[in-house]
Amino acid sequence: MSMGFDKETFKKSVIYNVKNVFRKTIDEATPEQAFQAVAYAVKDVIIDEWIATHKEYEKQDAKTLYYLSMEFLMGRALGNNIINIMALPEVKEVLDELGFDLNAIEDQEPDPALGNGGLGRLAACFLDSLATLGYPAYGCGIRYRYGMFKQKIENGYQMEVPDDWLKNGYPFEVRRAEYATEVKFGGYVRTVWENGREHFVQEGYQSVRAVPYDMPIVGYGNNVVNTLRIWDAEAINTFSLDSFDKGDYQKAVEQENLAKTIVEVLYPNDNHYAGKELRLKQQYFFISASVQRAVKKYMEKHEDIHKFFEKTVFQLNDTHPTVAVPELMRILLDEFNLTWDEAWAVTTKTCAYTNHTIMSEALEKWPIELFSRLLPRIYQIVEEINRRFVEQIQQMYPGNQDKIRKMAIIYDGQVRMANLAIVGGFSVNGVARLHTEILKKEELRDFYEMMPQKFNNKTNGITQRRFLLHGNPLLAEWVTGKIGSEWITNLPHIHRLAVYADDPKCQQEFMDIKYQNKVRLAKYIKEHNGIDVDPRSIFDVQVKRLHEYKRQLMNILHVIYLYNQLKDNPNLDMVPRTFIFGAKAAAGYKRAKLTIKLINSVADVINNDKSIDGKIKVVFIEDYKVSNAEIIFAAADVSEQISTASKEASGTGNMKFMLNGALTLGTMDGANVEIVEEVGAENAFIFGMTSDEVIGYENKGGYNPMEIFNNNYQIRRVLMQLINGYFAPQDPELFRDIYNSLLNTQSSDRADTYFILKDFPSYAEAQQKVDQAYRNETWWAKAAILNVACSGKFTSDRTIEEYVNDIWHLEKVKVEIEANQ
Repeated sequence: MSMGFDKETFKKSVIYNVKNVFRKTIDEATPEQAFQAVAYAVKDVIIDEWIATHKEYEKQDAKTLYYLSMEFLMGRALGNNIINIMALPEVKEVLDELGFDLNAIEDQEPDPALGNGGLGRLAACFLDSLATLGYPAYGCGIRYRYGMFKQKIENGYQMEVPDDWLKNGYPFEVRRAEYATEVKFGGYVRTVWENGREHFVQEGYQSVRAVPYDMPIVGYGNNVVNTLRIWDAEAINTFSLDSFDKGDYQKAVEQENLAKTIVEVLYPNDNHYAGKELRLKQQYFFISASVQRAVKKYMEKHEDIHKFFEKTVFQLNDTHPTVAVPELMRILLDEFNLTWDEAWAVTTKTCAYTNHTIMSEALEKWPIELFSRLLPRIYQIVEEINRRFVEQIQQMYPGNQDKIRKMAIIYDGQVRMANLAIVGGFSVNGVARLHTEILKKEELRDFYEMMPQKFNNKTNGITQRRFLLHGNPLLAEWVTGKIGSEWITNLPHIHRLAVYADDPKCQQEFMDIKYQNKVRLAKYIKEHNGIDVDPRSIFDVQVKRLHEYKRQLMNILHVIYLYNQLKDNPNLDMVPRTFIFGAKAAAGYKRAKLTIKLINSVADVINNDKSIDGKIKVVFIEDYKVSNAEIIFAAADVSEQISTASKEASGTGNMKFMLNGALTLGTMDGANVEIVEEVGAENAFIFGMTSDEVIGYENKGGYNPMEIFNNNYQIRRVLMQLINGYFAPQDPELFRDIYNSLLNTQSSDRADTYFILKDFPSYAEAQQKVDQAYRNETWWAKAAILNVACSGKFTSDRTIEEYVNDIWHLEKVKVEIEANQ
């Protein structure tokens, strides 16, 4: 139980909040009002620890990490905060006494729409671990009004609607107007001579005010509360009365509109110029605000800016925050008058870069014209960084134009952000061992040869406090009952479960818990999809961002293949299977959106076909997010991790499934390789080509999928069903694009880029093994328990300790709270 938690005070606080915020008595409060009242009461408890934590950091003058990320996929805060202040039983009791159910209250909380995929969820897990381990850190990002979007499925299609998560206010945030800073865009740079040296002044610019909102990140049971700082944009002069009076109404609100659009959505559709411009604006906006604030904070206690890196480290979560490199240079050069060499020495000891992708299209590049117009001073600095770096390349590799072509930061009309991040930082890390090796040997090979000391690996992790303790309370309680609670802050301790894997009683208990979790998910599916699914069927799950390399398409093609077998032989001996999908496709990603339509069209046909007697059900979970993910992971039997080998940097969904006792069905890609190492290949279902084989084919320009199409009747039948109207009788041509992408009979592009047909027979075979294995409940229970027992390596606590030891060099801080506070 929390030292600072007093049940009676908490109860009074909830009653007081209902009265003062909503002018109601407890029995009149709506569930939403009850949530707000409880959240404010919990925040009251946290605030003292939050203040004490930051006082302690200042007292110790601790080195601070700024984790810079475009995304933070936090999930709901209330339940997690209650768990981390160790007050769950007491809060439940108070709410029972007041006539409230904690689960119902938690359901009122919106998921903060601050992220989308694994990148953002990783950032959230890292913040949880940093606080729990007691390291001084800020997460820095953007306070998006609507996030990416709320996904609605209408007639099988993804529809994007605004995710208005702030409409009732968000009780856990605190507006910090005193830290507002100005961020400038556009204009031009004037050079002036002063004291015998050049000075650069940006003029004719537009600017917005960046205002930070702080959210508490509560460490588990240690009084430490760190901060997620998300920046909102406000107009500098909100309203021009002068323009309004002259009848120029548009100009009157121009400033305000500029500010609004910057923080409107996560990842605006960048299929057009305006979208690209907005995305770059967003990146510079939150980076400039965060870097300016970090420098100011440092200067409040220190005099020598040359030693900035001794107390500050910036971790760039992917290429989005790369403008931190030239922005820090700008501040050091233009505001502190450092020489270039002095500023570069500070910058390159402050910034470190995490690479999250092998896909070259995801390594950001900006047209020079756009970059230089929007960020004129930043562009000058990038040009100079590039000029000096190209000189270095020429010295090391005289006359080698090819090296310059691959490594220059500015080349072919573009500014290449990954190259800038590598050159401007002191560390470059991949996020799984295989991924890092591929970066060194393939994608970033030239950089690795030139500066090998910068490269290192940090295999991703997840926080067990959210994905087991909060997300799967039944299993968490069972684990604690068997081995004690040490696993909550020391996940490797969970290995002690392994001795129970062969125990029939424990196997039975484990499978009962899995069954109850499947009943819970089945209820969710019935409520949200109107589909009845059987909790005794195999729950075969693929939930993640929708992208072609993640191969949701292969999964649904296999469902069609299985359905065909059942149609041919209604007495086919198979374990009933429920295929569960959840995924958002980027708004402008046509083929990904068509894949969602295909999954839903196949679901319509299969779920309504009485002749197959419910042996297959297909479910697409709408608006996949952290809060429904927790329910899904807990219920899954099979974890689909089927990306094309060499394409998935790491994956963290694979770890969440493993921790909850699902068996991996996957390729040897990303962190799957390390998962299989921990749990043993015999407790997973591995299929498909290796990353070396895939890269080999790619280097030869691909393979010929028509051979497979011509020689494999089952596959040919599935593909023909895409274009003969079987799943779209109203529009037989609807899925033609998917068919073409696999066989490419129409264009000169490479066919089946992600080797779906090539890996399909191997995938179908692995799926058959799943069916056979599930029949042996003893074997399955043992393998599932071993998956949980072997998940210790994949805690984000371990990942953070590795970052601290190898890259950040932070010191742990202890926070003591007086009991009477």
